[in-house]
Amino acid sequence: MTAAASDNPFSGAGLDRRSAARAESDWLPAALADPNTRFLLSCGTRHLVRRDPEPAIAFLEGGHPLVADIEPQRLVLLGWHQGARCVLVDSAHESAGLPSGASFEELRSLLGLLPEDHAAILACARALLVWRSRHRHCGACGAPTTPRSAGHSLKCTSSECGAEFFPRIDPAIIVLVTDADKVLLGRQASWPPGRYSALAGFVEPGETLEDAVLREVFEEAGVRAAAPRYFASQAWPFPSSLMLGFHAVGSVGPLELDGELEAARWFDAAEIADGAAILLPPRHTIARRLIESWYERATGSALVAH
Repeated sequence: MTAAASDNPFSGAGLDRRSAARAESDWLPAALADPNTRFLLSCGTRHLVRRDPEPAIAFLEGGHPLVADIEPQRLVLLGWHQGARCVLVDSAHESAGLPSGASFEELRSLLGLLPEDHAAILACARALLVWRSRHRHCGACGAPTTPRSAGHSLKCTSSECGAEFFPRIDPAIIVLVTDADKVLLGRQASWPPGRYSALAGFVEPGETLEDAVLREVFEEAGVRAAAPRYFASQAWPFPSSLMLGFHAVGSVGPLELDGELEAARWFDAAEIADGAAILLPPRHTIARRLIESWYERATGSALVAH
């Protein structure tokens, strides 16, 4: 079963990337000259947003001092949003003179509050910001790097090296294991009390997604899962993962935890529906979508939000 793209935040057509435009040598003068260009100001992994009248990106115009005074190498072409260029401003510090009502905030605190298209833009921006901050020097020779392709690649400045680096994405699987009307969920010690979620883990080198699903379930809970079926994916920019969701089947029985999880157990559909019995993952996560899709198949009704 595959979820529609719109079911998962950080997805959909909120950002028209137009990657071919990154190769245009005049992309920056064109962006600065276009009065419709929208600039997204970020510092570290914090983004300039407004809370009122509703949470949204606080886009700036090109003439704003916080944009006009920035070094060109700190500007990144994200794509087009609602027909207008969208440019990331990778600010070195949280400057004064912010627009009234705007402030820098972390994306995680805004999850579930932002419009879907704004969430997709910030997911892209955050992943690029983290990547840029971790590749300021060449990993081969140590020389400084300089941005290319409108900020989507970094090239070593050494004439003897010249290595080029591109944003990396870490694939991770997240899987909901079920046995008829029961579902296997686990929790980490750092989570809020009562919260349980689907099992997850990173894909290892030389491993298929399906192999990763089966390995992670056995390592974390001691369950021999089978029949992994792809569900949907979700960008997870904390810092740069792609969550690949799966359903799989297993058999109810004793669990053997490897220490990564604080607890794990099998829940039935009634417990999932009971808000007092379990705190489900937030609605903006693919984990929640996996649970909702299983519950609907198992019961024939939609899971009431809680």
